[in-house]
Amino acid sequence: MTRIAPPPRGLPAWQEIPLGGIVAGPGNSHEYLTGSWRTRRPIHDPGKCTSCMICWLFCPDSAILVEEERVVGIDTGHCKGCGICARECPIEGAMVMAEGGSY
Repeated sequence: MTRIAPPPRGLPAWQEIPLGGIVAGPGNSHEYLTGSWRTRRPIHDPGKCTSCMICWLFCPDSAILVEEERVVGIDTGHCKGCGICARECPIEGAMVMAEGGSY
């Protein structure tokens, strides 16, 4: 008889996952780090950034870090490298995409 190892601590067993990909509880996406999927990474230049917040507004992963109404960086654990932040940024060079997933 083959034994199946239990899931890592804190994650649900396969029997506990709801059918159909239902999100059972609000606010749980922060628990799942998805940044390792990325093949490109955003680079934020604080010297050029005006903190217009357009990158923050368009980011589908809420990966733009903001403190005291200023863009201060990228949440690398959740950024998937889609490039929307760099495409929407109105300031040339303030947010650019680079090859490679890790910093």
